[in-house]
Amino acid sequence: MPTQFDPPSGTRDFLAADAEQREQAFSVIRSVFTRYGYEPLQTPAFERLDVLLGKYGEDGDKLVFKILRRGEHEASGEADLALRYDLTVPLARVAAAYGSQLPSPYKRYAIGPVWRADRPGKGRFREFVQCDLDTLGSASVLADAEALCAQHDALAALGLPEFSIQLNSRRVLSGLLEAFAVPGELGAGVLITLDKLDKLQPEAVISELEGRGLAAGTAADLVNAMTGPDAVDRVRSALKPYSVGAAGLDEVDTLLSLVALQIPPGRIAFTPRLVRGLSYYTGPIWEVVAPGVPGSIGSGGRYDHLIEQLGGPDTPATGSSLGVERILSLLPQGGADQHSRLDVAVTVMADEFGRQAFDLAAAARGAGLRSSIYLGESGKLGRQLRWASNQGARWCLIYGSAEDEAGTVTVRDMRSGEQTAVQVGELGDYLARQ
Repeated sequence: MPTQFDPPSGTRDFLAADAEQREQAFSVIRSVFTRYGYEPLQTPAFERLDVLLGKYGEDGDKLVFKILRRGEHEASGEADLALRYDLTVPLARVAAAYGSQLPSPYKRYAIGPVWRADRPGKGRFREFVQCDLDTLGSASVLADAEALCAQHDALAALGLPEFSIQLNSRRVLSGLLEAFAVPGELGAGVLITLDKLDKLQPEAVISELEGRGLAAGTAADLVNAMTGPDAVDRVRSALKPYSVGAAGLDEVDTLLSLVALQIPPGRIAFTPRLVRGLSYYTGPIWEVVAPGVPGSIGSGGRYDHLIEQLGGPDTPATGSSLGVERILSLLPQGGADQHSRLDVAVTVMADEFGRQAFDLAAAARGAGLRSSIYLGESGKLGRQLRWASNQGARWCLIYGSAEDEAGTVTVRDMRSGEQTAVQVGELGDYLARQ
């Protein structure tokens, strides 16, 4: 039963250990993205409602968190703003607004929270962080391959023990609709339902397709072709006579060839059942999955006309996104030190030594170490040593009457218990050498 102190459903508080692990993961991801030549971009947490709606498909638009009008319009109950649903549409808006000021091609990465009015559940949140990279202005399949490899390398650098990449193309899917004679007016809805193949049993998907008006036999044949044990061969055979579908297969095969030396064998494969329901995708699409995790931990694809839809020039684009929340749950425990808050803990043995303690902590920070003074009641060395231990400190500095008289500070090694007298003026150099 939630209490008044719990965060809103689908959101979380992160105390120090969790926050540090997250920041460490973001740093690793940022480093990989930077090595590939992507540059940072930050956009507002909310956008105009008209910018977001119509970009995420029938089901996605329902999950946009709307912000009601304010001030004199508050009583209307209408919304004109919304929290961003992803980091891709804001990028497209930026490109439409600043196109002439951006390099071409424009390669950017973004790390930040997004919001979805979804039903919270295990591994599913209403507020979560995405880590995206995108390339605008290149129609080359090399840009798709680079986005795929950067995403893969980030996951590998994080130490994710096991994951795989499912690859398809929206052109393959368009070819399948043509090959199975799906009426044009039903195509968009059929793809939305087929996108549920990773959540529902094939029979349930077939039933929903029939509910959309697709003939029972056609629905069954289409689903079976996409999900059967021989799906790859059946789809390749079915698409041979159709130019759009054949072009999609060429995209898939070219991508697989390009990434073959960077992504280990068996980690990426053509997957006909992959749909990616967002309506803005136009070419290759992919998802990253891991054992024991429902849904995907990463995704991506080509979306060549989204910027034009927002009023900008018709710009080719491709990119990848990492779902860091699910990824963190898969990382080996102990990757971040959950006990070490400080490198150097400084005792305050008496009130009159407060200034000296303050200066000693500053000297430790000057040596590049994390340091803090004891902020409780002065005196009682045993209590302060326990505090130092609880903070995970490597060293504890003791400065009392004897040290004040000698002009030294006692440096206690919290691992061995050994103590060394160090001249106060030499403390920074001493700690830096350790």
